[in-house]
Amino acid sequence: MVNGPPSFTENTAFQRDTGKNCKAVAFSKDGSLFAWCNGEKVNIVNVTSAELLRSFDLPKAVCLEFSPKNNVLATWQAYTTAKDGTAGVPNLQLHDVKTGKCLKSFIQKKMQNWCPCWADDESICARNVNNEVHFFENNNFNTIANKLHLQKVNDFVLSPGAQPTKVAVYVPGSKGAPSFVRLYQYPNFGGPQSALANKSFFKADKVTMLWNKKATAVLVIASTEVDKTGASYYGEQTLHYIATNGESAVVQLPKNGPIYDVVWSPNSVEFCAVYGFMPAKATVFNLKCDPVFDFGTGPRNAAYYSPHGHILVLAGFGNLRGQMEVWDVKNYKLISKPVASDSTYFAWCPDGEHIVTATCAPRLRVSNGYKIWHYTGSLLHNYEVPSNEEMWQVSWQPFLDGVFPAKAVKYQAVPSELPSAEPKPAQAYRPPALRNKPVTSSKLHEDEPPQNMKPQSGSSDKPLSKTALKNQRKHEAKKAAKQEAKADANQESTQSSASQNAPRSAVPAVTSGDPEVDKKIKNLKKKLKAIEQLKEQAAAGKQLEKNQLEKIQKETALLQELEDLELGL
Repeated sequence: MVNGPPSFTENTAFQRDTGKNCKAVAFSKDGSLFAWCNGEKVNIVNVTSAELLRSFDLPKAVCLEFSPKNNVLATWQAYTTAKDGTAGVPNLQLHDVKTGKCLKSFIQKKMQNWCPCWADDESICARNVNNEVHFFENNNFNTIANKLHLQKVNDFVLSPGAQPTKVAVYVPGSKGAPSFVRLYQYPNFGGPQSALANKSFFKADKVTMLWNKKATAVLVIASTEVDKTGASYYGEQTLHYIATNGESAVVQLPKNGPIYDVVWSPNSVEFCAVYGFMPAKATVFNLKCDPVFDFGTGPRNAAYYSPHGHILVLAGFGNLRGQMEVWDVKNYKLISKPVASDSTYFAWCPDGEHIVTATCAPRLRVSNGYKIWHYTGSLLHNYEVPSNEEMWQVSWQPFLDGVFPAKAVKYQAVPSELPSAEPKPAQAYRPPALRNKPVTSSKLHEDEPPQNMKPQSGSSDKPLSKTALKNQRKHEAKKAAKQEAKADANQESTQSSASQNAPRSAVPAVTSGDPEVDKKIKNLKKKLKAIEQLKEQAAAGKQLEKNQLEKIQKETALLQELEDLELGL
């Protein structure tokens, strides 16, 4: 356990547990308690004093979770059956933290959604059991207080915040019927008419449901495992908005491709989506699902609001380089662009000023460690795990809302004793023939700038359709052809006026009487004039194309041909 900014020293009160089987840790929601399993026991300590409060004989526990008010500790271990096929023992235990008594044990075969869900005041606790949602009240797990029965309930999420508690449930489609998400207010579960809102959709193998902090709306990311059009390896995703007042909508995303991340702002009236084929777009939307601000495109696949909601980090982790963009979302100004390579984890500190990025096992088994940053881009602390060890998890100590007041946003990087984390990227290889020549940009994709950094023009920002682009090109080609014809006509008229205005002593224009020869002479003169213009451009320092240089080389031959034609008259 390490002290937070600015010291980053090891906490002397908590004795380091050096066992190699420490793979499960958990803080309580208010940060006052800490639990971990070391392969022998599950221990609970008081964070401030490091006093051991409880110890449970559960050597195989791999998941730990505290209830919101610290009354219950839930533990899960892998479910096993006996060799003769008889049912295994219950593997999900709920323990009373104060007395150490086991309140209830359940059989929970899957690790996914293993933990029961509590309302923030612990008045309700819910579990998904055999396509039903079972509700328990006041941590009495011997009596099921209520049931929500829908055919094949696949997932549910309780709303955060105060009573009344709301429940979002997802039922996958079958036999041509659509999937749907319904919102209920506990305990009114009497059929479809009692639902607060309902949204049905096709193309959904699984969904992710996200309540906002005020529990007024849910965002649903519906995704299929396979994209039948073959456009995306990641399947197909759609984003839906459902409000508790019954309103619902499909969020229209301007760029095609996967939806990488969606996150609510803590203010509950805006959300940010990161979506589209790389380079991905990021956009903030309001509750009407209208775009509020477009961040353009970039190498990113995740978004993280600060606890106070005044700063947004857009980042590209996993198979991306770890580039981060830190934005002030009140003024939509870019604060900093730090880079945390090979990161597998990101979290805001509850103070809203510091960030941790980490490289953890089993995702990456080498270069494990963590870095602590200030949002202005300064690297404040860097810890690298010894090469013979692994780091599995990093967590900030949580604090309740309101403990840290929101501070004004800074743009100047805070001082740091550590050097910049990232070395300058190596230059791309250039063949010897190009080394002394200016570098030309050869990007596969041109990044689109944020909307407040785009060049101002009268045209609308909406992208043109394929037909509109085709028509635009045709129109531009016609315009260019007209201008060329006009220039030729002007050239001829100036030549004729010059011959009219010439003094009488000048030699009149000679014609051969053969229209074909006259035409050849005219074309040759036109080509020679174009060559003169190219020579003038070259003298002015303009870089000429290969075909233009070839034209200049033909000048002598053209002059000779013109002379022969005129002498033959």
